Amino acid sequence: MSIDRFKSMEVFVRVVELGSFTRAATALHLPKGRVTTIIQELETHLGARLLHRTTRRLSLTDDGMVYHQRAVAMLQEMNELEGALGHAVVTPAGRLRVDVPAATGRHMIAPALPEFFRRYPQIVLELGSSDRPVDLIAEGVDCVIRGGLVHDESLAARHLGELAVVTCAAPCYLQRHGTPATLADLDQHRFVNFFSAKTGRIFPFDFRRGDEAYEINRPHWVAANDADTYIAAAVAGMGLMQSPANRMIREHLASGRLVPVLPDWNAGTLPLVAMYPRNRHLTAKVRAFIEWAAEIFRAELAPPPLP
Repeated sequence: MSIDRFKSMEVFVRVVELGSFTRAATALHLPKGRVTTIIQELETHLGARLLHRTTRRLSLTDDGMVYHQRAVAMLQEMNELEGALGHAVVTPAGRLRVDVPAATGRHMIAPALPEFFRRYPQIVLELGSSDRPVDLIAEGVDCVIRGGLVHDESLAARHLGELAVVTCAAPCYLQRHGTPATLADLDQHRFVNFFSAKTGRIFPFDFRRGDEAYEINRPHWVAANDADTYIAAAVAGMGLMQSPANRMIREHLASGRLVPVLPDWNAGTLPLVAMYPRNRHLTAKVRAFIEWAAEIFRAELAPPPLP
């Protein structure tokens, strides 16, 4: 019997990652019966049982644990080989599912897609736009772009750039409540707060100057967990905000719809990263998207030319 050993390894690793033939089939866009057949054929080829199957769960046999470890290593080696050989060997193609922050998808990624498809006409892109945490493996997502530090050791990350964080407010809010000149003045102000879509936790405002660093929490009239809504609330005069200086924020600052406050205090930066499962074979289409996204962010974050 001849089997596609590379494909079989990919399917086996995905079944182990997801703990389910059904979830693996969904993630791989294969019929469940085909996934089952591939694993059976792989076990026959190897002459060893790799998985214990019950009605409730899957678990690795001793042989399965050894094979899984080696399969993950071989897939990673193949990824490194493809990366070294580049596009001359592998043409990016097929379905690609990514998830990006809603504002990033709307204002940066989507407008630049014509150029992406001129380069990679054989890719079919499914673009999710959300600010919620995404379980890449369980949801069958190939990669995500997010702001912040990476705390999940199961994910590999590619740094795309840094966005300066600014403190600002609408002129109409400042006219009603005054412009704070010191951190102590913030006791008399309301914030437009941002909260985690995963935990509901309100993110504090950060202020740094030299060796001084403060986290400040203040009441809000409104809080949001979506960047566009968050910015819109601040523009409407609902309070002070702290936000990465993305395209929307820069446009509002340039037009005067938002005004910087407390400019002598630094609010830090937000790292932007592309993340993908560390143990999953990094295909040419995922690599192509990440490299293209890095170009987009470099152009977006480059300082304006001197007049």
